[in-house]
Amino acid sequence: MATKHQDGSLLETKRTQLAPPPLYKVLLLNDDFTPMDFVIVVLQRFFAMDREQATRIMLKVHTEGRGVCGVYPRDVAATKVEQVTGFARSNQHPLACVMEEN
Repeated sequence: MATKHQDGSLLETKRTQLAPPPLYKVLLLNDDFTPMDFVIVVLQRFFAMDREQATRIMLKVHTEGRGVCGVYPRDVAATKVEQVTGFARSNQHPLACVMEEN
């Protein structure tokens, strides 16, 4: 695209390519106190998973120590971590939710 300048010369506009924002994984970490059913509720409520998906992730957290709940831009991931942590604490569970760069 060109823009005509007052003296008749043309100015070319450069298109700058913006890189997509970095994405972050939101993970749940295993502990020995949070009930499995509570983890399933968290996954359904905050990550819009159906019961089958939530059960699969919960079992991964239980057996492998951590499980990915979703991948989001930084602000969304941080909000998810805050929401899950707050919900867990308000229900007296030590469930840990963290984010790490994808």
